[in-house]
Amino acid sequence: MKSYKVSSFLWSLILLFFVGQASAQYKQTVVNPVSLTHDAKKLIPFQRLDELKIAVVTPSPKKYNTFIETLQYYADVQSFDFNQYDENTKYSNTIIVAGTAQELRSDFLLMAAQSTVNKKDVIIVRFGDEKDSFTLSSNLPSNAGVHVPDFTEKSQRYAAMSIFGGMAITEGTLRTTQTRLQYTEGEGSGLNLVKMTQKIDGIAAEAIREKGAPGMVVMAVKNGQVIFNKAYGSHTYDGKKATTTKDIFDLASVSKIAGTTPVVMHLQERGIINLDSTMGHYLWQAKQTNKKDITLRTVMLHEAGFTPFIPFYRNLKPGDLQHFPDDAHQVKVADSAYLKTNYYRDVMWPEMLQSDVKPIGNYVYSDISMYVMKEVAEHETAEPMDEYVQKILYRPIGMKAAGYNPRNRFARERIVPTQQDTAFRKVLLQGYVHDEGAAMAGGVAGHAGLFSTANDLAIYGQMLLNRGEYGGVRYFKRETVDMFTSKQSRTSRRGLGFDRFEPVSKTGYPSKLANESVYGHTGYTGTCIWIDPRNQLIYIFLSNRVHPQVSTKLLDLNIRSRIQDAIYETINEAK
Repeated sequence: MKSYKVSSFLWSLILLFFVGQASAQYKQTVVNPVSLTHDAKKLIPFQRLDELKIAVVTPSPKKYNTFIETLQYYADVQSFDFNQYDENTKYSNTIIVAGTAQELRSDFLLMAAQSTVNKKDVIIVRFGDEKDSFTLSSNLPSNAGVHVPDFTEKSQRYAAMSIFGGMAITEGTLRTTQTRLQYTEGEGSGLNLVKMTQKIDGIAAEAIREKGAPGMVVMAVKNGQVIFNKAYGSHTYDGKKATTTKDIFDLASVSKIAGTTPVVMHLQERGIINLDSTMGHYLWQAKQTNKKDITLRTVMLHEAGFTPFIPFYRNLKPGDLQHFPDDAHQVKVADSAYLKTNYYRDVMWPEMLQSDVKPIGNYVYSDISMYVMKEVAEHETAEPMDEYVQKILYRPIGMKAAGYNPRNRFARERIVPTQQDTAFRKVLLQGYVHDEGAAMAGGVAGHAGLFSTANDLAIYGQMLLNRGEYGGVRYFKRETVDMFTSKQSRTSRRGLGFDRFEPVSKTGYPSKLANESVYGHTGYTGTCIWIDPRNQLIYIFLSNRVHPQVSTKLLDLNIRSRIQDAIYETINEAK
C-alpha cells in the first residue's frame, strides 16, 4: 500500500513559503497610555491561564463594568467589591485591585497587603492622574502596578488588555509586547469598517429574511486586532431570545480541526504517534480488518477509502432508545432521550471497523476518519479526548466555552438550539450535538461534538496564525502548524485535517477573493472558520442553519462566502 509523502525538497519550499508569510504580525495601531510601574515577578502580561484563579476587586463593579467585561474576554475572572474581601478572594491566587487614588483607601490596601502575605499575586491598577496624593511604587502591597492616566471606558479596556497582553505597554521604562487578541474595534486599522459593516448587515439580514438561519455571529480578526464582532437575529424564528456574541454554537465538522486535529498535532510532534504508522499498529481491533495497513496520514487526508457516512441511528432496535435513564440506558443523546449503554463500543465502532474500503489514495470525505483518530489518541494518552484537549490547549490558552457536552457546564439558554429532531430523538436539540453518530458516541466524537463561542475560535485561529504560540506560550512547534495546515495531498486541496482554499472553484471556495494560504473548515450546522496567513486574517461565521429543520438556504444564497468577500473587499480597498 502506498501513502503520499511530500519530498524533502518540496517540503523545504513549503516551509520557506510559510515562514515568509505566516509569522505573527501583531500591528498595534493605537497609542496605549497605560504604564507598568513595577513588576518584579514579570507577571504581566499573564501567560498560562490554567494556572491562574483570578479575582478582580473594585470599589464598584458597576462603575468598572467595562474594565471587568474586558478582562473576562480573556479568562474566567470573578468580580467583587471590597466587602468580604478576604472570603471572596480566598480561593484566588491572582488578585487585580483597581480604583482611583481616592477610592483605594488605606484599609483596602491593607487587605491587599494581607493577600501578598498569603502568597497571592496582587496587581494594583490605579486610574487617574493624582500623582501628588498617590504614587505607585515598589513599596505598595502588590507584585505589579499598572497606572492609567484617566478614567474612561476606553482606558478601562486598554488597562484590561494590557494586563493580558491584548495591548503592548509602550509607555515608561517597563514595556511589554502584544501576545493576545486585541479588542479595540478596529481602531486605527485604516479599514473602512463602516462600509464593511453595512455590507455584512445587509447579507445577514437577507439570510434571516430568507430563512437561511434564525441567527448568526460574524467575527473577523486582522493583525491580531478584532475588527468585527457582531451578532444577528435570534436563537429561533420566534425572535424571543436575541443572539449575542457570547452564545455557544454547535460547530459540527469544525470539530475536526479545532478538537481532534490539535490533539493529533500534539501527539505527533512529541513522537507519541507517527502519521506514517498504521491503524493496525495502534488499534488492536483493527489488526484483523481491511484497515490494518492504512496509515494515519492517509486517514487525516480523507484518502483511506472509508465509507463517507453510516446512518447509525437508522439501525436502532426497539429498546435501544428510551425517554428515561436506567442502568442499561446511560447515554444521554438529548433532553429525555437515553441510548443503550456502551452502544458505541458494542455496535458503532465494530461496524466502522468492518465497513468496506475503496481504493486508497483518492479523496473521499468521511466522518470515519476522525472517529479513527479519536480512538488512536485515546489509546495512546489513556485519557478521554475531550478532557485531554482541555488540558493541553483550551484551559491554558483561555478558551473558556469551547468543549464537548456543554450542558454539563453551561445553562441551556446560553446554547443556541439546532434542529427540531423528528426522526431520531423526537425533541428540540439544545446543547446536545446535532450529529446523530456523535450523540450516540456520548457527545464526544472525532468529527463532531465540539461547541464554542466565536471568541474562543478566534483565540485558536490566532494561535495558528502565530504558528503555534499564544499568550507568550508555545503550544505547537512552527513546523507542526505549517505541515498540518499546508497542502499535503496530490489528489485534493486538503491539509492534514484542515480544509483549504480551492483554486479551481468556479464559485470561490471559501471566498472568491481568498488565496492559496487560506485554511480552515466548515460545519454542517452552518459554521466556518477560515485563516489567512497572507493577510493575517481570521474569519468566523457561526449559525444554526439547521433550525428548525435542515435547510440549504444558507448555501443557496452563499451567505458565508459573501460575508467573507465583503471583508476581503474592505482589506483590498485599504491596500
